[in-house]
Amino acid sequence: MDTPTPVLETEVLIVGAGPAGATAAALLATYGVRNVMLNKYAGVSNTPRAHITNQRGVEVLRDLGVEDQVIKQATPQHLMGEHVYATSLAGNELGRLRTWYTHPHFKAEHDLASPSSVCDLPQHILEPILVDAASSRGSSVRFNTELVTFTQDEDGVTALVRDRLTGQEYGIRSKYMIGADGGRSVVAEKLGLPLVGEMGTGGSINVVFEADLTRFVEHRPGDMYWLVQPGVGHDGNGIGVLRMVRPWTRWVGVWGYDESQGTPTFTEEDGIRVAHQLIGDDTVPVKVLSISTWAVNDVYATDNMRGRVICVGDAVHRHSPMNGLGSNTSMQDSYNLCWKLALVLRGQAAPSLVETYRDERAPVAKQIVQRATRSAHLMPPIFAALELPPAPDENTMREAIDRLSEPTAEAGRRRRTFDDALHATIMCFNTHGVETNQHYTSAAVVPDGTPEVPAPRDEEVYYFRTTRPGRHLPHVWVTRDQRRVSTFDLCGRGEFTLLTGIGGAAWRTAAEAVAARFGLPIRVHSIGRGCDYEDSYGDYRAASEVGEDGVLLARPDHMVGWRAASLPSDPEAALRTAVAKILGRETRDDMAGEG
Repeated sequence: MDTPTPVLETEVLIVGAGPAGATAAALLATYGVRNVMLNKYAGVSNTPRAHITNQRGVEVLRDLGVEDQVIKQATPQHLMGEHVYATSLAGNELGRLRTWYTHPHFKAEHDLASPSSVCDLPQHILEPILVDAASSRGSSVRFNTELVTFTQDEDGVTALVRDRLTGQEYGIRSKYMIGADGGRSVVAEKLGLPLVGEMGTGGSINVVFEADLTRFVEHRPGDMYWLVQPGVGHDGNGIGVLRMVRPWTRWVGVWGYDESQGTPTFTEEDGIRVAHQLIGDDTVPVKVLSISTWAVNDVYATDNMRGRVICVGDAVHRHSPMNGLGSNTSMQDSYNLCWKLALVLRGQAAPSLVETYRDERAPVAKQIVQRATRSAHLMPPIFAALELPPAPDENTMREAIDRLSEPTAEAGRRRRTFDDALHATIMCFNTHGVETNQHYTSAAVVPDGTPEVPAPRDEEVYYFRTTRPGRHLPHVWVTRDQRRVSTFDLCGRGEFTLLTGIGGAAWRTAAEAVAARFGLPIRVHSIGRGCDYEDSYGDYRAASEVGEDGVLLARPDHMVGWRAASLPSDPEAALRTAVAKILGRETRDDMAGEG
């Protein structure tokens, strides 16, 4: 393109204002980084779309200081977990699951892993929280503005953008650009990022509607009800879904269709019909608010950046809604990236620090796409257990379900097969380990030389608490002035943190010297008897995996960057070496700023 004369200059240009882009804008603004965020639409999402916000997602929002807003507006965990399989909402139940970690066993695991709880926060409520945080902290948010194209050079990125109201095109010059423009990413396409997988593996229709369904659900509160009905899914078989948006008066009815037959045209009357069929009672008043279609994808990028242009969110991982990983992973992409950009732009880290985003987040994109796809494949065995023919009609499906209740040996075999298939779908929801066990290997993680200890249980299912470098700092409750404080709240907010114990006073002196050397704030907290924070429950001693004079170095994203089991002879030199490696400053004592 002809390089436009920039009308605006900023440090970071963010293309897209969904969960990934708005999180990036809010974080960068919080860190004092000038940024412009483009939203090609007139406002934030006007439909619920993504909704499950898991512990790691809420932790990002907690670190941003908006968790209180989330708690006020989200549906809490205890109203999410009664997952009902039935012929319709008013019809016969076929079974239930305790999902989203509401089973007492998983609830304990969930509560031990984080100070935050999973919740249901629809995207049209989440996005305003993030956009408001970004704009109120200094981000320049430009609605009705789309990216046309861009070029980059050694010093930055020049983007050509268009005002969709006036048609005016103008240039924006930035040091870095973040592509957060979703599943049809223009940025990823123009970068030529390598994608693995398949787009459009199935089609679905969302019917958003208002109806008071309290009498059907308040005694079995859940965020989704899966309804086995003919004709609601692909190839004539399927599960229709009633998804709660607001308890218990706003809903999304999800209806599948065969994409090979083209995208169907749905009227308001069709939407009412879908709602009534899923409810199982056509006397319930229904008000349709919107109807939209969406595709099920199975795609991830094996590389997520080129030079000074970095992609986050659905631009580099696109998958089914199974496990609720989409918006959460998108926010965490930005959480990983933005502190690195801030340090590089301040001249506190080498540009190579940004490159570690590729090494740390590309494997996560692959993992969550493959997990969501495996979860989606847990659905067909339910229908195989019913021994249904292809595309059964209503009578055939009803007869197959009725046969499950017959007092015969054959029916007993079918019941066992059906129940096993149904209960196996818990993995469509409860993959706590996938959410919490992300493990980074990159130049921004300094190994401590100890052999890796394998997790004792399945790492996709169960949280694995460890302080091994590259893992998430464990949450435990400590106390100060008799009040509980999470170790999570001792760290983050854009800064590095040292956690040490009773014998670790020398680490405080070391941190002051290293912070002065690199011009980098490093906060220090001691935990133990008589320290800054009391280890009142003894949980920190058990979780830290270092001695009382050892230390944990937490990065700004709460990942353990380095640890020392005990106090070395020269703690300043040990800490200096570790911080230098993370910052990419091993060979240079001083660096010129990025401007």
